[in-house]
Amino acid sequence: MATVKKTKKNIHKKTVKTSSIKTTAAKQKKAVLSPKNEKLSREVSVAKNTQPASKQKLTPRESKIQQIKLKLLHQKEMLLNEAEVALNELPGQTVFPDLGDQASAETDRNFMLRLRGREQRLLKKIDQALERVESGIFGICEDCGNEINLQRLEARPVTTMCIDCKTLQEEEERMRES
Repeated sequence: MATVKKTKKNIHKKTVKTSSIKTTAAKQKKAVLSPKNEKLSREVSVAKNTQPASKQKLTPRESKIQQIKLKLLHQKEMLLNEAEVALNELPGQTVFPDLGDQASAETDRNFMLRLRGREQRLLKKIDQALERVESGIFGICEDCGNEINLQRLEARPVTTMCIDCKTLQEEEERMRES
């Protein structure tokens, strides 16, 4: 697993094993840098004597991240199973003789479809979190570049921001709305 070292300026240095990984990491670096967080920068360098990830000892944080990854995979599987069951049980367009029954059935159908929409968005966030785990940037705030607290990651594994940056973002949103 790649290691992340922080300096005063929140510049991260990733150590990776081969030049092919270096190319992949460079592409991921570009994906991480978005217009809203240009201040975050990363350097990629090749390590000389790295061991395969399976033989390296994991730090307590890396171990916890692997546990969170398993939790995410389980949650994804559960959502997919529930969606399949719900899709099979979703009633089609039926005509009821009573308009009240028809309106009630339509309301139930719309509610189920809204739930499916929420689940689809959550599945997308889970997939993005799993991609961040694989690329070695899971648990790094996309705004400030600091590590996200493990307790926050356990509570909300799909988060991309530390609590300070998320709080600031929510305050800014409230200011815009008022």
